[in-house]
Amino acid sequence: MLLDLASPRQSGVDTLAEIKARRPDLPVLILSGFPEKYYATTMLRHGASGYLNKDCGPQELVKAIRTVARGHKYISAAVGELLAYQIASGDDKAEHEHLSERELQVFLHLARGETIGHLADSMSLSVKTVSTYRTRVMEKMSLSSNSDLTYYALKNGLIQ
Repeated sequence: MLLDLASPRQSGVDTLAEIKARRPDLPVLILSGFPEKYYATTMLRHGASGYLNKDCGPQELVKAIRTVARGHKYISAAVGELLAYQIASGDDKAEHEHLSERELQVFLHLARGETIGHLADSMSLSVKTVSTYRTRVMEKMSLSSNSDLTYYALKNGLIQ
């Protein structure tokens, strides 16, 4: 499956989570307009089989699709460099890369301005549970308000 991260209905992380929950063995190649440094490692950690920036050439896209269809992982040279840098430098992850899958989902929704009540309804969770996730996100990222979440997400290209 080729998945574009830019979806008006829900985040790419949420979409990938739903796909993997229903079809864990389905290879998913992510295609994104966001630079690799923002989403690639996060999406690979959450089960994507590969990650490509939309600026890639048609030959690379075909190669990636064929690689993933054969059951292998595909990373571009840019993602390979990013991973090599992260390995060489130890734990040099961005703050949002330390979040669990659910924490990242809550973070992205809150950063887009969704209320805790709406988020609880849409994720089938209690308001208290979403509030707990919000608190964990704030602590892990050393942020103090929803506007800080939004600023961080905008600054790091996680939302538009």
